[in-house]
Amino acid sequence: MTQATEDVLNRTLSADDRALRDEIRSFLDTHLTDELRLAGRLCAGIYCDRPVAQRWLSILNDRGWATPAWPVAYGGTGWNLVQHAIFARELSLAEAPPVTPNATGMLGPVLIEYGTPAQKARFLKRIQSGEDWWAQGYSEPQAGSDLARLGLKAERRGDVYVLNGSKIWTTHAHWSNRMFALVRTRTDGKAQEGISFLLLDLDLPGITISPIISISGDHELNQVFFENVHVPVEGLVGEENAGWTVAKFLLKHERGGQYAPRLRNAVRQLKAMARARGVAFANARIDRAEIALDVLEAMEFRILAATARGAPLGAYSSMMKVQGTELRQLLDEIALELAGDYAAPSQTRALHTLQPNDGIGPPDILTTTTRYLNDRAASIYAGSNEVQRNIMAGQQLGL
Repeated sequence: MTQATEDVLNRTLSADDRALRDEIRSFLDTHLTDELRLAGRLCAGIYCDRPVAQRWLSILNDRGWATPAWPVAYGGTGWNLVQHAIFARELSLAEAPPVTPNATGMLGPVLIEYGTPAQKARFLKRIQSGEDWWAQGYSEPQAGSDLARLGLKAERRGDVYVLNGSKIWTTHAHWSNRMFALVRTRTDGKAQEGISFLLLDLDLPGITISPIISISGDHELNQVFFENVHVPVEGLVGEENAGWTVAKFLLKHERGGQYAPRLRNAVRQLKAMARARGVAFANARIDRAEIALDVLEAMEFRILAATARGAPLGAYSSMMKVQGTELRQLLDEIALELAGDYAAPSQTRALHTLQPNDGIGPPDILTTTTRYLNDRAASIYAGSNEVQRNIMAGQQLGL
């Protein structure tokens, strides 16, 4: 964080907000170990692998901060929007390991809103502790961006659904013991009206998890195959054939977030790399990137203020997504140039097992190439930047 940003926050945050920020920083200084910080710094994927992420989630849960956005009655904090943003920002700036939000940020709110008392009693505490790790079963080979086309068939037979089909791009399915999935329970009528939201165990007979190795060599994604898999009907969330409504509710919790804190860490690391290697060629590029980051951070503050007022965001979230992902890719390119020959060897070990002396050169460049390759997809997932530009053209320019 720059001193200018710190000064702005000190002037704009209330006394209560500043007190919370200081409390969070003190907690991180005490509980975020050097080992966990290194894991967060070296994380080249979207989220850390389960062995690291579960350890950190457990620490947060002990403090009551595993699910801060949940209602207080279910273990939330009761923070306002600004305070939630402060928490997320401090975690990023401290390089805490990013934890997949599949359960804590998405499924949890869905169960609180639509789940049965038995589902809430069975799953919510296990989500907070990390005892259950959930994969998101949405995309399919023929239904990626257009989820209404999904075809994983779920045929009702008495007290079970029999599933046949597959899900793809399933992040961390190999680390997960459960999945929440959209399934096809009816084929006639409007496509969206034949979809149901189903909870299932991933160790059921007939389920095969097949790894998809990315161009970086990472195993983060999977294809999950279902062959006559019997799922108890009690796993249905909401009404049968009304899963589209549940899915839309979940998407409200999937979107959002801040790019600037994590990118601020990346800029800091780039400057340290340039100093350590005595390389001056990248300084101008780093300076230009930092200016772009200042603009992005100002936009994030503006979006936060608008959200707190209840004002419509319009195309701001699309603007942030485009700027954030493209700046992230630019910083990756600069890091690759700075790493030079040290970036050439590719690591093949699981990211959560890496240690500072595992590679050649400084520890911070252990995953430079991996991060560069993984982040090529950043401008595609969560709504491609081309789609975001179309949204901006329509909402801002009326095209």
